[in-house]
Amino acid sequence: MNGYSQVRIGGTGARSAVPVSGEMLHNRAYGWQSAGQMFSPTFMRHMHDYGTTPAQVAAVRSAHSMHASNNPKAYYKQRLTVEDVLASRIICKPLHLLDCCVETDNATAIIVTSADRARDGRHPRALIRGVAGRVCKPRIDMHYQAGPISTVAGRYAREILWPNSGVGPEDVDVTGSYDAFTFTTMLQLEDYGFCKKGEGGRYVSDGTIRLGGKRPNNTSGGHLCEGYTHGMNMVIENTRQLRGLVDDYCPQWQEGIHTYDYSEGKCRQVRDAEISMNLGWANPVTGSALIMRR
Repeated sequence: MNGYSQVRIGGTGARSAVPVSGEMLHNRAYGWQSAGQMFSPTFMRHMHDYGTTPAQVAAVRSAHSMHASNNPKAYYKQRLTVEDVLASRIICKPLHLLDCCVETDNATAIIVTSADRARDGRHPRALIRGVAGRVCKPRIDMHYQAGPISTVAGRYAREILWPNSGVGPEDVDVTGSYDAFTFTTMLQLEDYGFCKKGEGGRYVSDGTIRLGGKRPNNTSGGHLCEGYTHGMNMVIENTRQLRGLVDDYCPQWQEGIHTYDYSEGKCRQVRDAEISMNLGWANPVTGSALIMRR
């Protein structure tokens, strides 16, 4: 992906001419051109319905920046506080600059094969337990017409994913959410059932998603800090987590030996990670998910 040097949402860099047609005829008339502009009504509605605060959601960026500081590959390694996020300028209410993901040129590669063939591989296997792909709300065109706009596709995907995988939210040790914005992480974790509807703000701000917490999220730093490849880098991160081979600043990480010291510039390996989940996002109406296990 060349999200920095070529097509950029901010309008700089080379862009192909895209004809305005279909739903875009409506969206652009109301200023809904960028992802932040299109998704912000969903975020605002959640704040209105449940009292969610920008400070609670800013904790997502703070946690992911902590994880990125222990990642040699991360684009942004500086640890940020909730106050840092809230002090950054507003891009599109309620999104501050630091609520938004990084734009990068980068690439990922994933090999999927049978479990039998994987036994002969150089690394320990990470087994796929269940998937839910391109699941949508009842209306894919204007999701505001079907159900609360603060509910996203994960609410429907979980009805496929959990039964097919044979596990539930409480069984998951580490998550990887599509964090195009801090709010997308919160909404997905909530609607996939990691907490009750309306409690997402508390879930992401009480330490649960940080390394050393109950269920760390985006241990590489995610889209907010590591790099942006439409969720695939978090699949790679969770694969490495399950293998015990996360590349961090532990002296012997290549042998799978970690200190589990999550202080600045050290480890980001989750201790005894057995089951991981990836939460994919296209927009509030569409999403995919993946469960893997060791």
